[in-house]
Amino acid sequence: MRRERRQSHGGAGAGWDGPPPVELLALSLAHAAHSHARGDVRAAAGCAAELSAGHFGNHPGMVDTAVSMALQRTVGEVWERGWLPYDVVQIVARKLAEPAPALIIDAIAAEFEQYAAAAVHQRWRDQLRQIGATIWWQPSAPHLSQWALRHGLPRGEALTLVITVLAVLVSLPELPRILPLPGQANTDAIGARAGVDQKILARVRGLLAKAESTQFPEEAEALSEKAQELMNRYAFERAIVDAEDHVPQSATSRRLWLDSPYVDGKAHLVHCIASANRCRAVFHKQLGFVSLIGDHTDLEIVELLTTSLLVQATRAMVLAGRQVGRGGQSTTRSYRQSFLLAYAVRIGERLRAATEVPANGATDARLLPVLADRRKVVDELFESMFSETVQKSYRISNSAGWGAGRAAADLAQLGIERGALVESAAHSQ
Repeated sequence: MRRERRQSHGGAGAGWDGPPPVELLALSLAHAAHSHARGDVRAAAGCAAELSAGHFGNHPGMVDTAVSMALQRTVGEVWERGWLPYDVVQIVARKLAEPAPALIIDAIAAEFEQYAAAAVHQRWRDQLRQIGATIWWQPSAPHLSQWALRHGLPRGEALTLVITVLAVLVSLPELPRILPLPGQANTDAIGARAGVDQKILARVRGLLAKAESTQFPEEAEALSEKAQELMNRYAFERAIVDAEDHVPQSATSRRLWLDSPYVDGKAHLVHCIASANRCRAVFHKQLGFVSLIGDHTDLEIVELLTTSLLVQATRAMVLAGRQVGRGGQSTTRSYRQSFLLAYAVRIGERLRAATEVPANGATDARLLPVLADRRKVVDELFESMFSETVQKSYRISNSAGWGAGRAAADLAQLGIERGALVESAAHSQ
């Protein structure tokens, strides 16, 4: 009988006469990843060197299978901790350079191969499309070798990167779970409430894209105003339909990732837009995203408006140029941070005024109770997800930036004729 293993006190692969056990190789990769995450700077390269040479170099297929096993297993654990595909790609891209994001996208695509499409919530599937998670490699051959060849990486470097990516994943904190896990989706629940009309969204995106690209403030103002009006009409129209059909209100959560710099000001803009549109927001500063809680349609409004207004605010802020104090020192950073905070506050004021529901009229009598119920379910979900949040205040250190930010927000005003709020959205299609 062939002796399967010699007693050894060496590394991951020391002492094996035959092909190394895949399960133990996967555990060795995970162990190296945990060591790397704890600060052992030699763990990743050391494990990679051992797995790419000597005894293991004679069994690359076994090592590659172990890599796939370790990646997919760790990705599945990340889902358990509340992360979604887009979140994972974002955090890897912010911590590691290319081609690390490409590697994790492939690992996500492979992990999802085990689930039937009907058992995966639509928002998971949407995110897979958003990150471009597809099986491009030949499944009958090891993925890592094909991936390394595609990106021009020597085998040792590819294995080091695998362990480094695993280290990022195992160190991710737990987040509130906002969707059913893959394989556990309730198809009845998925189809129970229709999403936002894609024709409406396409038109709104088109209006906002024009507002972002034009060099004329008056044109940007008119286009942004039209986009806000269209989405609010649609939101209130949906609320009236809910009232007539006695549809119970529901709330959900999404995550909006923000790019540096000035993330505090950008996060405050998201908060002001969310508040004006019946939603709640929580800023996860250490990770770089805002959690949004609200009705599905209201969240669409918040995401679309935030994206466009951030573009417009950034353009106005950059046009102001570099700022210098009386003593010749640069004040650009404080100016821009104050600019964005002022812009956010003023936009919030104007949006709240624009989205108020008239107090009189038969239509409003149907609408107001629905909006009250919606606020209640949003608050309940917020409290269940974030019971220990704290409010943060900001200190304005640059009065010139504050004044310029409010002025820019006035140029991006989103005035809406109140009488048009509850008209059928079909009139604008």
